[in-house]
Amino acid sequence: RARERRARFVGKNGACNVAHKNIREQGRFLQDVFTTLVDLKWPHTLLIFTMSFLCSWLLFGMVWWLIAFAHGDLDHSTRVQRGLGDGAAGSPADFVPCVTSIHSFASAFLFSIEVQVTIGFGGRMVTEECPAAILVLIVQNIVGLVINAIMLGCIFMKTSQAHRRAETLIFSKHAVIALREGKLCFMLRVGDLRKSMIISATIRMQVVKKTTSMEGEVVPLNQIDIQMENPVGGNSIFLVSPLIIYHVIDKNSPLYDISPMNLHHHEDLEIIVILEGVVETTGITTQARTSYLADEILWGQRFVPIVAEEDGQYSVDYSKFGNTVKVPTPSCTARQLEEDKSIMDNMPFSPR
Repeated sequence: RARERRARFVGKNGACNVAHKNIREQGRFLQDVFTTLVDLKWPHTLLIFTMSFLCSWLLFGMVWWLIAFAHGDLDHSTRVQRGLGDGAAGSPADFVPCVTSIHSFASAFLFSIEVQVTIGFGGRMVTEECPAAILVLIVQNIVGLVINAIMLGCIFMKTSQAHRRAETLIFSKHAVIALREGKLCFMLRVGDLRKSMIISATIRMQVVKKTTSMEGEVVPLNQIDIQMENPVGGNSIFLVSPLIIYHVIDKNSPLYDISPMNLHHHEDLEIIVILEGVVETTGITTQARTSYLADEILWGQRFVPIVAEEDGQYSVDYSKFGNTVKVPTPSCTARQLEEDKSIMDNMPFSPR
């Protein structure tokens, strides 16, 4: 009977399959407003910025209307509109308004927009009659600059997020287990589709599985780091062309007791691969992730070569990026292979 497949911890595209529920301290997200805005989806971010502008325009429009109302500018404008110009009763000829050409809330709202986005048309302006109006003008300009700075910063960060660069970092769909230098190795292929390089690229691997401690504590997602090897040695890799990264299955490996017969019975086994590096063009650190479940690990297969020299340069055929071929591989665990040297002697090739 087919066994139920375990939910992934990390998807093939690198997305973490984790849902956060029942978070009681929601206020912590407001303590880092900028990061919260950057993490929001585009529609929510644009809605917040639109409402920020509208609310600030309405707020300062109300302030400008109150200033005009308190100074009597609205009464003077009404008299002028009715033909009671300068010299009429109650309308002295030397009257100077705080803001010219404001006679209603609509005109105050328009003046608020003109002040904040600096698109003044010349019909309305602040005079030196009211110091309070000058102070409000300064405050509104500062508020407008702050909103613009936050908006531009968020848009820049959202369009230049590091995970966008990770879209062109690809991993093979399947991983393989085969012999390399006489030892069983877990192997995968990684490549970069762009010509701009990933500087100081490092790769690491973890095994995530359900474990139970000696005390009976159940750890549903126990993360175990395992050593990865790369063709050039050291921690950094030179990812100018696709590379085969491998892990030697030795006595310190969580895969030490896995054989092809019981590999697909490990439903709780998931191997996560994480590639980190600095984007050459922007200097921003990026991270690409993928994972392999037990049924995505091919025993006794090897990746086909995809790099060839043509016309004085090296050519990479990405159509064969994930292709594998069968190779002679012992059908036993790495423990059995290490303990019984005769297994290698019966192989159709010499390990040396």
